Amino acid sequence: MNELVEWIATHALPIWALLLVAALLVGDRAWQWNRQHGQATLAAGRQPTALRGITALLMLVCLCLLFAAIALALKEEALRWLPSFDETLAEDLRATLQPGVLRLVAAVSHLGDLGSVAVVTVVVLAMLLFQRRLQLATCWTVAMAGVVPINSGLKAVFERPRPLHNHGFIVEHGWSFPSGHAFGAIVFYGMLAYVLLRVLPHRWHRWVIAGAVAMIGVIGLSRIVLQVHYFSDVVAGYISGSAWLVVCIAGAEWWRLRRSP
Repeated sequence: MNELVEWIATHALPIWALLLVAALLVGDRAWQWNRQHGQATLAAGRQPTALRGITALLMLVCLCLLFAAIALALKEEALRWLPSFDETLAEDLRATLQPGVLRLVAAVSHLGDLGSVAVVTVVVLAMLLFQRRLQLATCWTVAMAGVVPINSGLKAVFERPRPLHNHGFIVEHGWSFPSGHAFGAIVFYGMLAYVLLRVLPHRWHRWVIAGAVAMIGVIGLSRIVLQVHYFSDVVAGYISGSAWLVVCIAGAEWWRLRRSP
């Protein structure tokens, strides 16, 4: 396994780029499927929904099982392969990546900082209130308000120390698992995409989805490259953030359909 991890560390940036391209392709395919489903639903005389209740429930069950599997793999001594992979990858990245690359990745990673997200959150809320979209404003506020307490609570449960690094471009404190940037990115950009899909004309929807997927991928993967989080921290952050996003979007859709004539 060490050879595989070393290869991943050596080719970290090309792998990062390929993963982003793959994520964009998957996001675009999901958008196309959702559009086709929406058109079929309208043709049948029903109101289309972004996320049906049964779909949300199945997604939540799968996400919870995935998170539990990762947590178990980190806690059980008999399943040391995941911590070993995490630690070896972090060590190899520390030895392989050049300062110039880390400086660039650190600049990208700041797009997921709490301060940056908080400013945009307030701006979006103000715009929704100005347009009298009180329902969307409430859903947006609830989704954003849950990010810090949920992620901080999970960190307090697992208390996993962060990887060691000495590049100095980003210094983080607190526990490592699950990644707050990955959690926050998927909730913030995912919910922002949902809001924009509700308020913007259809011709913008494809770009909204692509932008959200790109930002989520860039921010989460940057935390691994910068060695401020282990690989499994970011995956767990994506999973737990997705669970909260599913709850928020499903709730918003239920409220929207309930208010529809």
